[in-house]
Amino acid sequence: MNNRALELLKQTGAIFADSHFVGTSGKHFDTYINKDALYPHTDAVSEMGKLFAEKSKDLDVDVVAAPALGGIILETWTAYHLSKLKGKQILGVYTEKDVDKNQVFTRGYDKLVAGKNVLIIEDLTQTGGSVKKVIDSVHKAGGKVSGVCVMVNKDPQITSATIGVPFSYLAILEVPSYEEADCPLCKQGIPIDTRVGHGKKYLESLKMSS
Repeated sequence: MNNRALELLKQTGAIFADSHFVGTSGKHFDTYINKDALYPHTDAVSEMGKLFAEKSKDLDVDVVAAPALGGIILETWTAYHLSKLKGKQILGVYTEKDVDKNQVFTRGYDKLVAGKNVLIIEDLTQTGGSVKKVIDSVHKAGGKVSGVCVMVNKDPQITSATIGVPFSYLAILEVPSYEEADCPLCKQGIPIDTRVGHGKKYLESLKMSS
């Protein structure tokens, strides 16, 4: 791991490897990135924001936006460092899930996005679904998406072509994921790891259904 973003995640104990995890999607995989372990370390988060800023410094940006909850801290630090790099004030805003699980601007943030160039950032991307929802909300608010940058891209098949706007990332860590029925970790009898992710809820659901 010579990539600085991955180094920061490793140093803060955010990467769990060689185990059996269940994600929010219900899919199973052997490596889990617990970004919540990064966030209490303000020096590391600040540096991560600086990495985002340096990666995106050539883009025309007025506002940095990210989906809640994981993206809130990152968009704030990214906007802070990007403001310094560009010598102008760049705002940081975020979207929140509505009842239909879309990512929408609340708290009047849509007015801050209207007519502005927006950089969208995200902590992790497995499918790109959350990012696309933020893109839709920026367009609905009358903003223009300058680009998308994610901390860790977990699927190399996610590109600018699949996202629909310029797409970049600080690090790539390919993590194959499996449906429960096809999971080789299950077939090998590797116990579900309940330290992070949705492993605990998954095991509880099995008990309730049995």
